[in-house]
Amino acid sequence: MTVKLSDIADEAGVSVMTVSNVMNGKRAKVSPATIERVLAIAARLGYVPNIPARSLAAHRSHIVAALVPVGENNSLLVSPHTVAVVGGMETHLRHRGYHVLLRGIEHDDQVAQTVRGWSLDGVVLVEFPDEQVDRLEVAGVPVVAIDSYAANPRVVGVRSDDHEGGRLAGARLAAAGHRRVLFAGPPYRGMGVVGRRWAGFRAACLEAGLRADDVEAREVLTSFEDGRRLGLRLRRDHPQVTAVFATADHLAVGLMAGIAEAGGSVPGDVSVIGFDGLDLSAYTTPGLTTVAQDMPAKVAEASRIMLEQIEAGRGLDAPAREPVSLGVHLVERGSVGPPR
Repeated sequence: MTVKLSDIADEAGVSVMTVSNVMNGKRAKVSPATIERVLAIAARLGYVPNIPARSLAAHRSHIVAALVPVGENNSLLVSPHTVAVVGGMETHLRHRGYHVLLRGIEHDDQVAQTVRGWSLDGVVLVEFPDEQVDRLEVAGVPVVAIDSYAANPRVVGVRSDDHEGGRLAGARLAAAGHRRVLFAGPPYRGMGVVGRRWAGFRAACLEAGLRADDVEAREVLTSFEDGRRLGLRLRRDHPQVTAVFATADHLAVGLMAGIAEAGGSVPGDVSVIGFDGLDLSAYTTPGLTTVAQDMPAKVAEASRIMLEQIEAGRGLDAPAREPVSLGVHLVERGSVGPPR
C-alpha cells in the first residue's frame, strides 16, 4: 500500500502541510520535536516520495543544474575550486528540497538542451568564460554564474573581488623586496576573473616602484601538473624572477613541487603566492601564502539568489539585478620571503 502524506499527518497529529514541509526540507518554522516525530513515522511506515508527481503538482522539477565547461577530451575533470562550489551549493539546495545535477558542457547549445531535457528550475554556471556566458540564451529559468563578469543582463554574477586579490599579492611580494616577479595563470582576454587579478597585481607592483618589464606574465593552464611543469623550467625560462603569483592554489602547489624537483627551494630561491584559500594550502611544506576567498559566503550567496529567483518565479523576463562581489584577504604562511 502506498503511504501518503496524510497517513503520516494523521499519526503525527499535525497538518499535511507540516508533513510536506518536513519532507521537502522546509523546516524553518517546524519545531525539532515535530521534525523528529514526522521523520520517525515516515521511516516506520516506509514512506517514499513520488518526486515526478510532486514536480508535476508544483510545476517544478526541484532540479538545479551545475554546469561546467569541459575540455577537448570531453572529460569532466573539475578543479578543487569547482568541487568546493558544487559541494557547497548541493548542501544549501538539498536542505531546501532541491536536487543538483552536475553536467559537463561541450557546446553552447547544450545549455538550453539541458534546461529543456531535465525541466530544470535553475542553472548555475561554474567557471564559464565571460564571452561564453554573454552568448548564452537560456529561456525561462534563473541563471547564476560563479566568478563571472559577463554583461549578460539575464545572468546574475557572484564573484570575489579579483582586482583586490591581485593587488594584495603584488603588494606583498613588493613589500618583501622582490623586484622581478611573475604572474602565472590561464589565458585571458579582457577583464574577466584572471584579467582583473593580473590588473590588480601589475598595478600594485608598479605602484611599489617596479618597472613594467620587471612584471612578467606566463600563460599556463590551471592544474597541479601544469604548475609542476612551470616550476621545473622556471629557472630556464625566467632566470631573473624571484617570486610568482599563481592564480589558483592547486597551480601554486604544483609550482612549488616543480621548483623542489628542480633542486630549488621555496621561499629560499623563489617565493610563491596562490589564490583561493583552499584547505590544501595549509598542508604544503612550507605552507602556501594565499589570497583567500570567502568560499562559504560565495556559495551561500549564489544559493540564496538562485532560490530567491526560483521561488519568485523569475526566469528570462525577470529584470536584471546587480552582481555580487565579496571581499578577499591575504593568509600569510611560509612560502614568501625576501629575495636572495
